[in-house]
Formats: sequence, C-alpha cells, structure tokens
Amino acid sequence: MEIFLKKKLIMNRFPVIFLIFVCFTLFVNESHSAGEAEKIKDVDFSFEGPFGTFDRNQLQRGLQVYTEVCAGCHGMKQVAFRTLGDPGGPELEPKQVKAYAAQYEIYDAELDDFRDGKPSDKFPVSGVENAPDLSLIAKARAGFHGPYGTGINQLIKGMGGPEYIVSLLLGFNEEEKEQAGSVLYGNDIYPGGWIAMAQPLWGDDVEYMDGTEATVEQEAEDVAAFLMWTAEPKLNARKEFGFTSILFLTILGGLLYLTNKRLWAPHKGKIKS
Repeated sequence: MEIFLKKKLIMNRFPVIFLIFVCFTLFVNESHSAGEAEKIKDVDFSFEGPFGTFDRNQLQRGLQVYTEVCAGCHGMKQVAFRTLGDPGGPELEPKQVKAYAAQYEIYDAELDDFRDGKPSDKFPVSGVENAPDLSLIAKARAGFHGPYGTGINQLIKGMGGPEYIVSLLLGFNEEEKEQAGSVLYGNDIYPGGWIAMAQPLWGDDVEYMDGTEATVEQEAEDVAAFLMWTAEPKLNARKEFGFTSILFLTILGGLLYLTNKRLWAPHKGKIKS
C-alpha cells in the first residue's frame, strides 16, 4: 500500500516536474548557448514551422545563385533537372527545365561522349576534388547544437542546416594564410576558423530576374533556401500529409470516445451497484 501511494504521489507531481524541466531547458538554451546564437544567424525562412511552405520566388532566386556562383565548384549529383518543375519547388515551366538542362554537358556512357543535358539527367558532380556535393548539404549540417552540445534547442529552432549555410557564407573575415601549399580563408563559423573556399558572395553577384536587390545577405538566404529544397523536395507534401493524418486521427479518436461512452452508458449503474 505504501509503495502504491508513493507511485501515485510521483505521478501526481510528474506534470510539475516536466514543467520545471521545460522552463530550465528554455533558460539554459537562452543563457548558455549565447555564443552559438551570436555566430549562427537564426533566419525566419518561409518553410519553417508545421504550416510553412517553400517560397517559389526565393527558390528560383536561389537556383540562379547556385547556377551563376556555386555550380563552378559544387555539384548536386542527387538532384534531377526535371524536379525543378515539380510542385512545391522552383516550379519552372517544362520549356524552362529543358533549356536549363541543356546548359550542362553530361557524359553519356552509351555514346562514350558528352552531350547536352536532358530533364531526366541529374546535375553534374562537383567540379573541384574537395568541394562537397550540395544535394543534401542542408540536412547534413546542423547550425544549432546547444546547450552544452545536447541538441535540445533543435526541438525549438530545428536543426538549423539552412541557417548554418547562411552564417557560413556571411562569416568570412578577410583573413588568409598559407598552409601545406594551400591558401586558407578565415571564417568565423567554419570549425577551426579556416576554410579552403574563398568568399563566394560579395553582393550584386547576380542580377535577379524578379528585380530583388542582390545584397550578400539576400543571396545567402536564397541559396540556403534552395539547398534546403534540394535536400527536402517533398517537404510541402509531407507537411500536408502530416496535417491531414493528425486531423483524421483527432476525428477518429473523438468518434471512438463517443462510441465507447454510448456503449458503456447502460452498464455504468450496474457496475457501481
């Protein structure tokens, strides 16, 4: 009996303990991850949150930045050209997708030669040996790790892959050094503070077709959003499916509760007696 009462007491106090834990987590997140917050820029992207969706115009701008700035070194071997016309993405017209793919020369093993790209082809691999492929880079990097490396604030802010990309692109400090015959560039975000990539964005690197001012911050956020789409091309559809599933389960749960209540109503008096 005593053990039962102790268990009941613990269960009664569980909501209070849980609330204290949440408050402590939020406090620690704000106080002890200050250094992380100062470095990683928390961008308010349109696709964040349970109802967020990709901004078509931003994805098209990000594609333009990738094409004119990033594609010279970095590839996207997991992304097919045809997906540029899919709903929820840049949504290019079929003619635009075909014309865009034709800009690239793709090696055809059957012809044993290069040919113009087709919508069914994938983006080329990275053109520089050590340049990482960008297909999944927004999911492979995490901007938020704290507090104390526990990753708890990822529950609040998300993994922060796009934020990491934005902060990295804006984190160059104009310092350089030579090491082992290679030039390294100072970056306040990259682990160790030095990166082999020179600063790629300076502002006005592209002339946006929609007239948006091409500041360095705008370019960084646009290409980060585009790379998030390449890593999560079905994000919009997944959120819609999840919302529909929750709505269905909520209605089903309510109907089951009412059915159960009605079935057991005639027997309640008998059980008490």
